[in-house]
Amino acid sequence: MAHRQIPTEKGLDHTLDLLSEGFHFIPNRREKFQSNIFQTRVMGQKAICLSGKEAAGVFYDNDFFQRKGAAPKRVQKTLFGQNGVQGMDGEDHKHRKRMFLSLMTPDRLQELNNITLAHWERKAKAWEDLSQIVLFDEAEEIMGRAACEWAGVPLSENEVKQRTKEFSDMIDAFGGTGSRYKRGKKARERSEKWMQQVIKQIRSGKLTPPAYTAAYVIAMHTERNGKQMDTSTAAVELINVLRPIVAIGRFIMFGALALHEYPETIEHLQKGDGSYSQMFVQEVRRFYPFGPFTGARVRKDFLWNHYRLKKGTLVLLDIYGTNHHPDLWERPETFQPERFRDWEGHPFSFIPQGGGDHYTGHRCAGEWITVMLMKTSLEFLTKRMTYDVPTQDLSYNMARMPTLPKSGLVIENIRTHEPS
Repeated sequence: MAHRQIPTEKGLDHTLDLLSEGFHFIPNRREKFQSNIFQTRVMGQKAICLSGKEAAGVFYDNDFFQRKGAAPKRVQKTLFGQNGVQGMDGEDHKHRKRMFLSLMTPDRLQELNNITLAHWERKAKAWEDLSQIVLFDEAEEIMGRAACEWAGVPLSENEVKQRTKEFSDMIDAFGGTGSRYKRGKKARERSEKWMQQVIKQIRSGKLTPPAYTAAYVIAMHTERNGKQMDTSTAAVELINVLRPIVAIGRFIMFGALALHEYPETIEHLQKGDGSYSQMFVQEVRRFYPFGPFTGARVRKDFLWNHYRLKKGTLVLLDIYGTNHHPDLWERPETFQPERFRDWEGHPFSFIPQGGGDHYTGHRCAGEWITVMLMKTSLEFLTKRMTYDVPTQDLSYNMARMPTLPKSGLVIENIRTHEPS
């Protein structure tokens, strides 16, 4: 079968371009080549970049792509950890993924929601005595408190800020160099030591969280070979429960930014029956920058749309660009929650946290948690609180991965009230 030549960017390496363009690196070249596939060089190696629904469909097909060997060591040493579920394939991946999905029962999700709401109530009451707060910092802390309580991980009051900052630094190190990377690496090392102690204490009986909690389930989990995970891997996977929940603080902050930038949405959230809240949250996840791209390696030689992809090649899927792809979304640069009113939930056109099936693919097991906690948090901000947003720098740098408003979104004159 004849194959087409993949459009190729000239030059020895484009890592510096990636760092300077960030979220727009792949979309810029997609537009330049007028193609959803092109080849470049980053981090000293050839990389094929894909964008769009059809591209996501093949990227998340485990027959053609594998995750092992895709994540750079620097990402493993900061964001993901080593030997975690993100780098697994095949039956081993499915088995480990089922461990995470076992935590997502309706009762357990409702408990997490209740815990999170209680932390919002306590913190918001305390904010009334303060002149102002940085919402991003506070949202991350609320998520950190809720995550540890729900997961059965002991967290004393005097270590809340430290542990939250460690999770935050891991997330912030994704596209970081220099001091950002070093902070993320040190945070990963400290957090893994902490989690290893938790795992050891559970296995020795010194710590006895309920059997349905993430801490207990992961500590006692047996792999396909019948053996427990080694302590370091179990620690990585327990962090893989906690860190993504802390990361929801970024989505909440962007949701609050949307409320400020599009104030007409506030009344809809206040009066809505929950359906508008769902649409609003999904549009926040689509519209604002969270994950720029994700990587995998070609499992075997194959043809896609008459383009030849060779075994072992690094492939980057454009997450941000797919969520803003003009072929998939009408007026993609417009914030419009109503676009999700009749949306059928296609698994490959909307991929803020991965695509495909939650059970067999590499779609984030915690996506349900993200949507639920965003809805609860943003409904709290609109229905249970009033506040002012003072003049500040709310711009965010699309070259920075991940990014957030420079001010972190400062709010003041906070008042709480009971639900009506």
